[in-house]
Amino acid sequence: MAASIEHDQLPLPRIEGSLRLLIVVAPYYRQIADGLIAGARAVAEGAGAAVDLVEVPGALEIPTAIALAASRNLYDGYVALGCIVRGETTHYDTVCNDSSRGLMLLGLQGHCIGNGILTVENMPQAEVRADPLGQNKGGGAAAAALHLIALKRGWETQTSRDKAAVPKDVIRLAGEIDGPGSA
Repeated sequence: MAASIEHDQLPLPRIEGSLRLLIVVAPYYRQIADGLIAGARAVAEGAGAAVDLVEVPGALEIPTAIALAASRNLYDGYVALGCIVRGETTHYDTVCNDSSRGLMLLGLQGHCIGNGILTVENMPQAEVRADPLGQNKGGGAAAAALHLIALKRGWETQTSRDKAAVPKDVIRLAGEIDGPGSA
């Protein structure tokens, strides 16, 4: 991770081998998009990932672009970036819900996606969240994709009968790693 850019995510996992991420951004609000991209690039490149960037017209096109790229099997993970600001109509709700749903469905198909599409009430909220030196939501989205890639690679090395756990230093979601055997 670049020294000048920080975020409040878990430490990045160690990922062996080459790593390629695709950042898909809807740059409707260019200044916000540029901040998100800077944060995502810094985190991804800090983890040793090669990064490609594509732009799409709007947030609704982000899941489609990721699905098209995923069908080519060129990337290990994806970072979705954009900004949706509440307006006077219900269009905000449609774009927020459908872009999020599209990304979730792709994730459930096994694609490693970090969602950095901001859904905000106003531009000052977006500016703080997009700022790589602020909340760095672009960096957080890249970190989320990297964590999912680490989990996926760890599980891909196991067989269905292999009882060995994913290495404990890969990721810790909340609390302690070791705990009771049942919920």
